[in-house]
Amino acid sequence: MYKAIHISPMIPSFNLDETSKFFVDLFEFTIVKDGDYMILNKDDIFIHILRAGEVGEIEFYYVINGLDQLWEKIKGNLEGIKVKPPFNQDYGMREFHVIVPHTKVLMFVAEEMN
Repeated sequence: MYKAIHISPMIPSFNLDETSKFFVDLFEFTIVKDGDYMILNKDDIFIHILRAGEVGEIEFYYVINGLDQLWEKIKGNLEGIKVKPPFNQDYGMREFHVIVPHTKVLMFVAEEMN
């Protein structure tokens, strides 16, 4: 069985600096990663801010333990669902990606690699 750790919204923005300033100035988040893709943190809650693309698209990051076990359990039930099977990222996470049916939502399911 896998364990859910946390969900982090990935907010599309047309101005990353101003969007992050909103969270930093008003809600006391701190910037963990700066640049073309930003990550903010407050009390172990993370918000990711990325460049906006098509209007209506949103993403979120779902961090778990047991990614490969979950993948083995669900992979046979993904017919008709757009999905990218598990792979390792250079930044130390193992992920698979799923488009949530009947939405414009991209779900990143991820686990920290040891």
